[in-house]
Amino acid sequence: VQLQAFGGGLVQAGGSLRLSCVASGSIINDMGWYRQVPGKQRELVAVISRGGTTAYADSVKGRFTISRDNAKNTAYLLMNSLKSEDTAVYYCNVNNMWGAAYWGQGTQVTVSS
Repeated sequence: VQLQAFGGGLVQAGGSLRLSCVASGSIINDMGWYRQVPGKQRELVAVISRGGTTAYADSVKGRFTISRDNAKNTAYLLMNSLKSEDTAVYYCNVNNMWGAAYWGQGTQVTVSS
């Protein structure tokens, strides 16, 4: 499985960004986004099953929305009302139909206050 992540950048607090993750090479089950800041563990942000069931970290509930297009093997993370504490490297994570997990290369999101 190969993953390509797009959409990171610099945004002011209160602004929005949309991340995209395109997977190729296998049938994909769960697709998710994690984030990591220096010195801290990578944490789950949001995940979506192939059937569309979603789960979010408490810190992003009501602000972030994860969605996917199964035909395109693509997951999206719409991030609204961004805060400085959302600044991190965001990683796409997927698992295929055999349960193997794969990570994307990471995309930087920086929120200026």
